[in-house]
Amino acid sequence: MLSYQNCTLCPRKCGVDRSAGKLGFCAMPAGLRAAKAMLHYGEEPPISGCFGTGAVFFSGCTLRCSFCQNAEISVGGKGIPLDSARLREIFERLIENGAQSIDLVTPTHFLPDILPALTPKLPVPVVYNCGGYESVETLRLLDGLVDIYLPDFKYADNALAAKLSRAPDYFEVACAALKEMYRQVGSAVIKDDVMQKGLLVRHLVLPGHLDNTLRVIEWVAQSFPKNDVLFSLMSQYVPMGKAAPPLDRRLTEEEYAGAVSWMELCGLTNGFTQDFSAATAEYLPEFDLGGLEI
Repeated sequence: MLSYQNCTLCPRKCGVDRSAGKLGFCAMPAGLRAAKAMLHYGEEPPISGCFGTGAVFFSGCTLRCSFCQNAEISVGGKGIPLDSARLREIFERLIENGAQSIDLVTPTHFLPDILPALTPKLPVPVVYNCGGYESVETLRLLDGLVDIYLPDFKYADNALAAKLSRAPDYFEVACAALKEMYRQVGSAVIKDDVMQKGLLVRHLVLPGHLDNTLRVIEWVAQSFPKNDVLFSLMSQYVPMGKAAPPLDRRLTEEEYAGAVSWMELCGLTNGFTQDFSAATAEYLPEFDLGGLEI
């Protein structure tokens, strides 16, 4: 049973009573909070489709990535409160407006209120868009409710994960989480260019940390049947805030080319790469609370 009391929704297992107003690592009280609902065209092509995915951006986060592009909501907590019934109405309105899927962005710490909004089953795939740092016990409660898992797989290097995201156990936790996600949804299925089910793993290449990327690619290639999962290798890193070297610069073409070559050598050919035009903040959503009103 998911609950905000003695909260153990994420791997940090803070154990605080959020229903009593106490805050854990995510810094969010009990009850939904979101900063934007929109037709989003910036996800991978089979997620966005031709008409966009219905993305709902939730406030707060269970990671603290120093390079986060959504820090205004993930750390700053910008957003407004919602309840499950209103969230369901937002989903339905997005679908009426053409959304080919519903994209839950950073949802884990609000699952007690999100799950009721997913019942009865929506007529489009539900996408679980997360940072990869997930509890297997929590994920098991999503079995049958989520069609597509869209996790980041940020680190194979726990020292780097501790430094950049305050998650010193990231690699082991993410490995277990991704395997549970695959157990639930199985092989990727795409119909009429739109993903219907499956696992799409994302990895953002960080400047100066190519070794971490190579290890991530290798683990994914070795852990799942060939071409069963999709893999998205992202070049869109943009320095945010007062990033320390080497994160104070963009990725070089040589770094990204090395990652692409290793991806191909490891046989991860069922997926996506980016060109360098993606490395800009211009494509970031404006978290203006739009789309949340009914």
